Amino acid sequence: MTPFNYFHVDVFAEQPYSGNGLAVFLETANWQTSFMQKLTQEMQQFESIFLSEIAIGDTHRAKARIFTVEEELPFAGHPILGAAAVLHRTQVHHQTESHWIIQVGSRDIAVTSKYCGNHYFCQMNQGKARIQTARKHEELDSILSRIGLQQTDLIRDLPPQVISTGLDYLILPIKSHAIDRIRICGNDLEAELAKLHAKFVFIFDVEKHEIRTWDNAGRMEDIATGSAAGPAAAYLYHHGIVDQTQTIHIQQGRFRQRPSVLTAMKNANDEILVSGGVWGINAGYLEARP
Repeated sequence: MTPFNYFHVDVFAEQPYSGNGLAVFLETANWQTSFMQKLTQEMQQFESIFLSEIAIGDTHRAKARIFTVEEELPFAGHPILGAAAVLHRTQVHHQTESHWIIQVGSRDIAVTSKYCGNHYFCQMNQGKARIQTARKHEELDSILSRIGLQQTDLIRDLPPQVISTGLDYLILPIKSHAIDRIRICGNDLEAELAKLHAKFVFIFDVEKHEIRTWDNAGRMEDIATGSAAGPAAAYLYHHGIVDQTQTIHIQQGRFRQRPSVLTAMKNANDEILVSGGVWGINAGYLEARP
């Protein structure tokens, strides 16, 4: 039986067994979509990433497909960073720093991985944020009722807004005391978000730079959401809450007992860079072939 290498890593972690877990699979070019979806469900991580067409050169390249337990995604944060660390380890382990272009769908994502002795530190370029027109607080009643919040929990001086660096997030800036009261209820949150041209929602304590986000059914709270870190940083920059040159350290995962740190900054081209530590947990072989 031909073995297929896979790796379990923790992303946006400052030590092992923190941050967001991820399964990374190599050489998956001939795998069927249904098998990748089933394998993601088997691994019971929030997401898995499947790599193929790995090419080593001046800038190394790989293709990737990303799945949650429910669906394939056109973009994600922590899987790209985790994949870069695994590619660094398995393909160019002799290099202290490696540069990758990881293609997800039609999009090329530039990622840098640095070897730090017992872990890797990876940074991805999420590009320029796409910022939609700010929403009025009064438009949010149907959303708030489905996440257990009220109008009084919102910061009145800051608007709700949909921002994307790959996935469209409705950002709700809230008062700090409200962050522990959020509960997803009902089964139509995704439909309500679509009315505002958003795919997901995240709650943002802009004072403490802490976020919370879930799948739209409310079954699972995410631990560290790289695709939300870019929009969160863009929101802070756009509204002048932080200096344009400030590096932002976003906190997430506290309510899952998996504290995570997502670091974001803006470069001279107004592109959002998101980075974090990646720690290896285990490596093995997939015995049940696709």
